[in-house]
Amino acid sequence: MTPTKILYVDDEAMALKYFERLVSPLAPVLTAGSVEEGRAVLLAHGADVAVLVCDQRMPGERGNELLRHAREYYPGIVRMLTTAYSELGDAIEAINTGEIYRYINKPWELESLRADLKNALELAALRSERDGLMRDKLLAQQSRLLANRLAALFMVGAALRGVAPDQALYRFAEAALMVGGTEPPVDWNRWDHADLLQAEARRGAAMAALLRDGVQSLGARGEPAGALLALARSVGGEVDGDAVRVSDAAVFSGLLVAPAGQAPTGAQCAWLAWLLWQEGQAQVTPEAGGWRVRLAEAQALRDDWLAAAMERLGQATA
Repeated sequence: MTPTKILYVDDEAMALKYFERLVSPLAPVLTAGSVEEGRAVLLAHGADVAVLVCDQRMPGERGNELLRHAREYYPGIVRMLTTAYSELGDAIEAINTGEIYRYINKPWELESLRADLKNALELAALRSERDGLMRDKLLAQQSRLLANRLAALFMVGAALRGVAPDQALYRFAEAALMVGGTEPPVDWNRWDHADLLQAEARRGAAMAALLRDGVQSLGARGEPAGALLALARSVGGEVDGDAVRVSDAAVFSGLLVAPAGQAPTGAQCAWLAWLLWQEGQAQVTPEAGGWRVRLAEAQALRDDWLAAAMERLGQATA
């Protein structure tokens, strides 16, 4: 939603009324009588505020303190300072430190005030559109990262087992969808595309080693009871009759949704290692307080099951 409101902060009640009367034909106006009240209004209505106009000289904290707060916590808001000529130095300092878009001299000249605010609203709308496009782009990149991780696990599984690990990866993706999750967190201020690809490649190599060790540690496949006991030991679950009870969702999803750049752990790889060892002959179902893993026959799969799983994972975490 595009923010449309203007917040005006001034300790003079007449100034608040005068500003609202002059500006309300242009946009909805919120008012506050102090820096503290301004923070409270931003906390309650920050997503709706497009422009913040603040008087500089007020009892207690000055206006630039609120503008600095808005810059840190509400960077999309266009910030403006209104000052008397005698306070011009404060306005210049605020501009130089990046706290404000521009300043408005007091007393106001009506047409100039409206023109400045109209420009500020247009800038806020452009920022909102830019942020929305960037947010959509980053979500798409994170969804692709999730799909790339599933594809990498498929290739690692094939290399480890010598055959296509469709059953194991299908059950792995099925369980990840069941427990839910988020896109892998990515600090886009830290990672550019090439660095992220390198980090994911190193992560894939580390996962391959951990999965190989995990499969080898399980030894030869034996009776169903032994398979369930091995799973319980691997993932920290509890054998309960013909199933293993698992309470931690991260057992099933942690390998896919871990933050970019975070090295995989043996615990994150344990579930997939067991599935590869068991050739995917297991199924996860929800129950109160967690999930149950039972042994199950192989599933008949379509040729495009992997593509479908990638798409469903992306939709589930969007």
